Amino acid sequence: MRTFAGYIAISCIVAVFFTTLFFSGGEVKKAGEFQDALESKVNKEHMNVNRTSLMKDEDGRVFSEINRPFRLYTEDEDIPDFAKDIIITSEDQNFYEHVGFDAGAILRAVVKNLVFTHIQQGGSTITQQLARNMYLGQEKTYNRKLTELFYAGQIEKNLTKDEIMEMYLNVIYFSNGVYGIGTASQYYFSKPVTELNQGEISFLASIPNNPGKYDPIKHFDETKKRQERLLELLVTSEKLTEKEAVKIKKTPIHLKVKKAVEEYPDYAFYVEHELKELIGEKEGFADELADAGSEEERDGILKEWDERFHAVISSGVIINTALDPAMQKKSTKALNDTLESTELEGASASIDNKTRKIVAITGGKNYKEYNFHHAFQAFRQPGSAIKPLLVYGPYMEKLHPSLQETIDGNQYCIKGYCPVNYGNASPGMVTISQAFAQSYNGPALRMMEKVGVDQAFGFIRPFHFQKVSKEDKTFAASVGGFTYGMSPLEMTDAYTSFIDGEYTPARAITDVTDSEGNLLYQWKDNATEVWSKSTTAQMRSLLHQGAVSGTGKPAYVSRPYVGIKTGTTNQYHDFWVMGLTDRYTTGVWVGHDTPENMSSIESWRPGHRIWKQIMK
Repeated sequence: MRTFAGYIAISCIVAVFFTTLFFSGGEVKKAGEFQDALESKVNKEHMNVNRTSLMKDEDGRVFSEINRPFRLYTEDEDIPDFAKDIIITSEDQNFYEHVGFDAGAILRAVVKNLVFTHIQQGGSTITQQLARNMYLGQEKTYNRKLTELFYAGQIEKNLTKDEIMEMYLNVIYFSNGVYGIGTASQYYFSKPVTELNQGEISFLASIPNNPGKYDPIKHFDETKKRQERLLELLVTSEKLTEKEAVKIKKTPIHLKVKKAVEEYPDYAFYVEHELKELIGEKEGFADELADAGSEEERDGILKEWDERFHAVISSGVIINTALDPAMQKKSTKALNDTLESTELEGASASIDNKTRKIVAITGGKNYKEYNFHHAFQAFRQPGSAIKPLLVYGPYMEKLHPSLQETIDGNQYCIKGYCPVNYGNASPGMVTISQAFAQSYNGPALRMMEKVGVDQAFGFIRPFHFQKVSKEDKTFAASVGGFTYGMSPLEMTDAYTSFIDGEYTPARAITDVTDSEGNLLYQWKDNATEVWSKSTTAQMRSLLHQGAVSGTGKPAYVSRPYVGIKTGTTNQYHDFWVMGLTDRYTTGVWVGHDTPENMSSIESWRPGHRIWKQIMK
């Protein structure tokens, strides 16, 4: 009785299937709309497999593989024929004959499924599996299976069999977050698929049928058993002789797991952030956002920008960067070693003086990828570290004084604003050089008054401090009083203007190419003169004095040139050490995520310790 009912059911399902597939049961208009949508979605232009993008350091070495899933795309010519033979023999023996679906396999699957209350066997061809992986997900329902057939047919219309096989072998899952046969080869054997022997190829080909059950790391023996069954299947289908199969079975399998490269997470996360900014500038999203007239329009632009960014990193691009691994390791070690036994947080950034490229950046103590990144996401009051940029530089430009010119070093008040000197010092008349070295607040306020608040702020405009607004244009800014402040990277970037008087935005990315090396994106930044040659010379002299005998002395390093300025905010919430040598410009910030008074550890000078370890 069950058999008879089964035949009736099969007949009905087949009839419905072909009627739906070719005539859509009278819903001609809807069928036409569906076909149009299908054709627009499933074509060569839009059939892109997500690929892992690579970040490379200054020497071209890969230090991070971004994009999930983990997939290193492998071209058809690099996929061994033996791998294709195994997959076809085990998954779809009529692959080269069918048009996307195998009617016989579907009927066999229906017969089996009638015995159960839910779908057990799919009867899916390689093309159907490709459609499922790229468009439909793994849900097992009859509606999904029917949709799968439509997609498979459209794929067959647009791709050759070799192209389908190439794409399929790049999308199937090989357990442990690994997608594609090339990625699996690198992950499990630490070598490209072109270097695998037949034993290793057949072992890998055993995984996709059931990635959980045949996980080579957790269930090696089960995977080996399936490999041997696949080899026997190749013998049955006359793709191998019995002797060849036995030889392959005896080939030793030695796993050499090589996980995705994820070095230097501080730097890698910042590079992703910068890549998004680069795409926004080159493709107009940043300009559109600036011109947005409503919040709704702004949200739409941000959404489109984000989608474009993810499309780029999913396309397998090569992101070439200025990362100096040695400098990055030294920076990370300096931060972690100094702050390890404390509840303090910190960040640093180092920029090459010649190239104006970011060679190292730390996002926090023991930083983990995608955690809050203090170097570019934390905005803090800069304290006296802002004085060279907002006070002394503008004062030199406007009034052209000698560094030995004297100025009143005592406390000064403007319109009720009366910042005190550190330790309530009242030094009397001091030289400009002394005022800078000891970071007196009274002279800084007097200087800004002579320059003018608006004119002083004009000098920091080229640095594009993200959180500085017109509300910050007060005399309090002369000693670091801002609403939000600056990020450590922003401050370090601005200090590069004291290298030679010019400012060029510091970048981590040198260029972005596709996998073939074709240039896709590159920054085109122009230098802006911020300080005249005479002002630059004076500022370098002041900074050097700050390193030799001023507040920066504990961080002094023996270099052909060294200049340092420190900053401590009200109630000791933030410690800054900013400066440069003949080779690098580096900034360090130390504090708590929720500001706390750090007066008890001021004499320990954690920021100085970190800066010195990085720069020595």
